[in-house]
Amino acid sequence: MKLVIDTNVLIAALLKDSVTRELLLSPSMEFLLPEFALEEIKAHGSALSRRSGLTLEEIDLILSVLLERVSIVRASQIKPYMKRADRIVGDKDPLDAPFVALALATSNDGIWSNDRHFAGIKEIKVWRTRDLLSLRS
Repeated sequence: MKLVIDTNVLIAALLKDSVTRELLLSPSMEFLLPEFALEEIKAHGSALSRRSGLTLEEIDLILSVLLERVSIVRASQIKPYMKRADRIVGDKDPLDAPFVALALATSNDGIWSNDRHFAGIKEIKVWRTRDLLSLRS
């Protein structure tokens, strides 16, 4: 299975050792992430450190391990799909558009997000963590 991951999935995996982290490290899955999401995560490093109880160095280490399983996709690759993604996302959350554009630009099985904004998207399959867990059972 190949999924575009939303930033909230990566953040959840950084905050604690959880099923989200376990799924991200699964060798049977592939993941895609738009490059801007890395900037977003790094900008919130201090808040992530406070919330998780981990040092910035520990956060960086966990992030580097998780990113070994993630293909980072350049903005230039998704740019041609941004207008369509903006239409699909509508006025829900403009920050979701790059994830939708990435899903449109690549061959994949959908977007993995626990963000409610994705719930109304019909054009792309949206997976929640619990959906992925049910596949393992």
